[in-house]
Amino acid sequence: MEFICIGVSHRTAPLGVRERLALPEARQTEVLQRLAQAPVEALWVSTCNRVEVYLAAPTADVARERARETLHSLGGAEALEHLYEHQGEAALVHLFRVASSLDSMVLGEAQILGQVKDAFERGQGAGAVRGELTRACAAAFGCAKRVRTETAVGRAATSMASAAVQLASKVFDGLKDKTVLVVGAGEMGELAARHLKNAGAGKLIVTNRTLARAEALVAEVGGVARPFEELFTLLASADVVVTSTASPVPLFTRDNVGALGKARKGRPLFMVDLAVPRDIDPAVGTLDWVHAYDVDDIQKFVADNTAARAEEAHKAGGLVAQEVARFARERALRDGMPVLARLRQRAEAIARAEVERTLMGLGDGLTDKQRKSIEAMGRAIVNKLLHEPTARLRAVGPQGEGNRLAGAAAELFGLTEAEAAVIAPSDEDAVPTKEARNTVVASGSRR
Repeated sequence: MEFICIGVSHRTAPLGVRERLALPEARQTEVLQRLAQAPVEALWVSTCNRVEVYLAAPTADVARERARETLHSLGGAEALEHLYEHQGEAALVHLFRVASSLDSMVLGEAQILGQVKDAFERGQGAGAVRGELTRACAAAFGCAKRVRTETAVGRAATSMASAAVQLASKVFDGLKDKTVLVVGAGEMGELAARHLKNAGAGKLIVTNRTLARAEALVAEVGGVARPFEELFTLLASADVVVTSTASPVPLFTRDNVGALGKARKGRPLFMVDLAVPRDIDPAVGTLDWVHAYDVDDIQKFVADNTAARAEEAHKAGGLVAQEVARFARERALRDGMPVLARLRQRAEAIARAEVERTLMGLGDGLTDKQRKSIEAMGRAIVNKLLHEPTARLRAVGPQGEGNRLAGAAAELFGLTEAEAAVIAPSDEDAVPTKEARNTVVASGSRR
């Protein structure tokens, strides 16, 4: 199976393109089921900074074209202009880096691993993520854990939410006497609320379409929960707004925000939009008294923070390379096992036939012990002959050398898939049994 990754991110596409590809979960499931027609597997990763399709397919061309057609249908021709693509081991490296937060807008932020895990579970639930992608994702999650524990890349990392709060504090020279409104009580909203509270916000208000969720959040971090229906009443008195909802259309437009200008008497309003698709229409920023920022604006603000952790990111990149190589070796072993199994079966069948012919030629004069010794000698010869090719196939990687050796072995020995059911190689291929060793030695001494 070939691995492929196709997508857009904050590095290649503007927010306007990314938000057209951001789908609600129900639509993601539909797209996954369309992409993952057996034997193809598909994983759809969608965050505020990226939309990526990971595929595992017998051949890359058909799966790639299907993914490109899907992205084109969602994002239009402009989306195709911003696509990037990784294939084979490069696709695995990219997945491992994404899960480890080495390709994030905010280097080292912790949210991306949870988002990839959510995408993985969604893919499994849709029947789109099966054997190959399940193993690849499990290895990527293990890699991310190593990066978090063995490097400082995530230490004191700035999240999107904390960057938004830092930016608000900078604009207002502190939030001590400010009224702050958090719109949306999901993961990003919760992070924002906690950072705002830690930053000393004077009054924290949380509103959410489901009031109970807002109430649960303020019970933990403090503040006041208000019904979503009061959104624009709350906006009139707010100094800072941090919004992150799953709305498919903007909540805040130039008209509905501009209508509050007279009541606010020109008092400045700082608005940060952490949602994709955006909650705040870009035209809101044209109002004189509104300072509006989206996720791409936050990227510029955190650039210095990212540069400061570049050395740890380099170290983390080395760990990613190690983990990808480990996964590749394990995959090579799985891929080589059918050849090893058929090779062993062929050799054992030949050995049994020759042993039986020898025993028949010797007649009935042999003792039971002598018969067993001859049979053990046949097994020992097979084990010794197959030890080196087995060890060699297990040691090499899957791209190139491993496939070449497995293919060469199958060709040289005339092995076919129909010859036998695939079984794992025996543990005997490394060390002959004591009985077999004694038989070989005894046979040599009788010559």
